[in-house]
Amino acid sequence: MRGRTPLSGIARPSSRRVVRRLPLNTAAALTVAVCLFPVFWMVATAFKPSRDIQSDDPRLLPEEWTLDHFRRAVDADGFALFWRNSILVTLSAVLLSLVVALGAAYAVARLRWRGRRQFMLAVFIAQMAPWESLIIPIYIISRDTGMLDRLPTLTLIYFMITLPFTVVVLRGFIAGIPPELEEAAQVDGCTRLGAFRKVAFPLLAPGLMATSLFGFITAWNEFTYANFLIIKQQDSRTLPVWLSSFQSTFGTDWGATMAASTLFALPALIVFLLLQRHVTAGLASGGVKG
Repeated sequence: MRGRTPLSGIARPSSRRVVRRLPLNTAAALTVAVCLFPVFWMVATAFKPSRDIQSDDPRLLPEEWTLDHFRRAVDADGFALFWRNSILVTLSAVLLSLVVALGAAYAVARLRWRGRRQFMLAVFIAQMAPWESLIIPIYIISRDTGMLDRLPTLTLIYFMITLPFTVVVLRGFIAGIPPELEEAAQVDGCTRLGAFRKVAFPLLAPGLMATSLFGFITAWNEFTYANFLIIKQQDSRTLPVWLSSFQSTFGTDWGATMAASTLFALPALIVFLLLQRHVTAGLASGGVKG
């Protein structure tokens, strides 16, 4: 019994847990490093001089830091215009999706009506459908209705892409709120709409944040529809299409491309950092409850 301390029996299980978790922690760290390395290389390349970008001796960090690539990206034709187009289309699609999905999710979670299960099944099928398969039908409809080369067309498309996910998440979140809270508010004199606005809506903040982040990133990064439906009107293009302007028959300006990509990624990164506290709670509640 000599040499034993009262804490020795407590410290031993903790050290064993650390040893058991070491392989998992190492694998997680390697996964994070592999996922973040392309982003790191993009940012590092944006600050490298042109002579070092395609050098035979690549370096992780530039020996000389330069902002010339960022100047070329900002001074490129249409930078401010395409930036405005992307912000306008993305925010419009996200807001429209939230408004429509909130009403649909409330109707499914709170009301009892014929065809409710079939409606949710259709929403799940729409969520699983590959949107790239609808490019040709959407192009034909847009052409026949005179909606080609217009920003409202992209807004409606991004709205349709994000709507099923938004309905599913918000429906689960609303179902997780006890209906007795709204019933108590109605007993106190509130209407159904007033009870939802004063009681349930403030509790939906995590779900709204999660769906807003998903919709923002989806619409902000979308390239296929923006490149396929905006053909003649160059002024109606968005930032993902603008990035391809640094590629020509003479080659690709990698420095300006990486600088433009870095600037393009900043809004999505900022939005994620602002909403990250609510994203996990919103996805978990929307995916498990209801």
